[in-house]
Amino acid sequence: MRRKTNTVKVGQVNIGSNFDIVVQSMVTSSTLNTTDCINEAIEIIEAGSQLVRFTAPNINEAKNLAFIKDGLRKKGYNTPLVADIHFTPNAALEASSIVEKVRINPGNFIDRKKFLTFEYSEEEYNSELVKIEEKLIPLIESCKKHKTALRIGTNHGSLSDRIMNRYGDTPLGMVESALEFLRICKKNNFDQIVLSMKSSNPLVMVHAYRLLVYKMNKEDMYYPLHLGVTEAGDGIDGRIKSSIGIGLLLLEGIGDTIRVSLTEDSKYEIPVCKQIIDKVLSTDQSESNFKSNRSFSFLKRESKSINFIGGENAPVVISDPKTNDAFKPDLIFSEEANSLNPNNNYLIPSKNFLEIQENAFPLFSSIEDLRKSKILSNKLNFLILSKKSARKDILKSLDSNLVIILDLENFSRGEVIELLNYFEKENINFPVIFKCNYLSKDINDLAIHASIDIGTLLLEGFGDGIWLNLDNKKEFSSELAFTILQNTRRRIFKTDYISCPSCGRTQFDLQKTTNLVKESTSHLKGLKISVMGCIVNGPGEMADADYGYVGSGKGKISLYKGKELVQRNVDSKNAVEELITLIKDNNDWIDP
Repeated sequence: MRRKTNTVKVGQVNIGSNFDIVVQSMVTSSTLNTTDCINEAIEIIEAGSQLVRFTAPNINEAKNLAFIKDGLRKKGYNTPLVADIHFTPNAALEASSIVEKVRINPGNFIDRKKFLTFEYSEEEYNSELVKIEEKLIPLIESCKKHKTALRIGTNHGSLSDRIMNRYGDTPLGMVESALEFLRICKKNNFDQIVLSMKSSNPLVMVHAYRLLVYKMNKEDMYYPLHLGVTEAGDGIDGRIKSSIGIGLLLLEGIGDTIRVSLTEDSKYEIPVCKQIIDKVLSTDQSESNFKSNRSFSFLKRESKSINFIGGENAPVVISDPKTNDAFKPDLIFSEEANSLNPNNNYLIPSKNFLEIQENAFPLFSSIEDLRKSKILSNKLNFLILSKKSARKDILKSLDSNLVIILDLENFSRGEVIELLNYFEKENINFPVIFKCNYLSKDINDLAIHASIDIGTLLLEGFGDGIWLNLDNKKEFSSELAFTILQNTRRRIFKTDYISCPSCGRTQFDLQKTTNLVKESTSHLKGLKISVMGCIVNGPGEMADADYGYVGSGKGKISLYKGKELVQRNVDSKNAVEELITLIKDNNDWIDP
């Protein structure tokens, strides 16, 4: 059931809980290039985008939106347009008379981010709020006059120093940053507002949106929400990261419009948006709002450590023997117990488990078989539970070195959480591995479905492993499982990239550059590297990355170590080599 909101009109598009979830994307061309913007916008619209956004870094670009809009309307395209504004309130004011929606970032509308640490007195803090109100009221009045909607879009990467010093780099800081603006809007009788709480970390993003809903409810505010995991990256990683964050909130009835931020051509974002929505709508919603007590912080379900599973061990991956050799699973499922490779661990059906073996463990299909068995491993035993066999009263009586494999077929999300909450309440601390079966041959489809079915549970702290049975893509099963774990940050097995989707602010080829960075650094397991088109979120996201590559001007790059600026205005032709040198200088480099 969708969360109750008021309706926000963006041209002919309605956003809010009584209307379908709206999908949108963003043009990457410079907003001064009218022809390119029109052509790219048409490409996005024909892919299915219901809103099209343009960046307007200054007042000249904001003014040029009128020519872009006129060109689109003359070609018969009436899709509402959105202006994306950072740092320049005057550009927002100009754009509000042209387009149907303006997005402002409360982190930089008036405030700035210089990573300075200092104390604000109450008087100083409140004087800053007065300045914000003085700048915001003209925009509110213009939006009222021109029937323009407003998005208050908070980004984890661009919280102001003022907010950071009071609330820290936290979901609470993100929420309070938006609430300051909301209260001014409410005071001035303006409610055509959509909000967003974006982060490149799905966990931070989810907790921020939940906290925002909680805080708004307390203040009798019911504005629609725009969902997105910002700087999600490209390929399978970008789709998984977005599906986990957006999918989890949609399952809870939170979210009214979505954008998937991929480092790819914008037209490719729309099919992913639609796949996420279709998957959520096809999921049993009867208990979708049944949540654990983990709403605003991460808390892993406690499980006992049995050999290499559970407890503080990283979640494991079980896979088919046909899996890609580059992604070696922790356990391989095999029907036979003969001729096993001593370098692997195996999971064998109990009926075929004839003798104790050092690297093979029995899988029991029922509690009865487990109790009757005369051959139990003294290391690990596995019991597969379906919805029918997951009887709570019997589970309390089991012991031995048992790992439960929960077959999620026919379980609703709410039923899974309810069962695991029962385990916690009754101190049933067996490790739990989630198993899902999929028939699709499409890799993107598999990634999105598995991320929403299992990735969202892992993000909540549930689960000690994944078993994906991909009947028509067996070779992909282990890679997909590991990538889901990577993007929930439950198990890091490769370099993690935070890369933005590009926009008119970016003055270098972001897709090409991201690929060059990956080619040079993808072997550095465990590092987080950020590739950002400009300074809007770049320096802020450095706080969540080990190294940063951020556009600072035409053909110029700034390099960061964490959030510390190390080199400014490096020529983009040499920037990847300089990034490698920086990694080497900090002893984080290993040869491929």
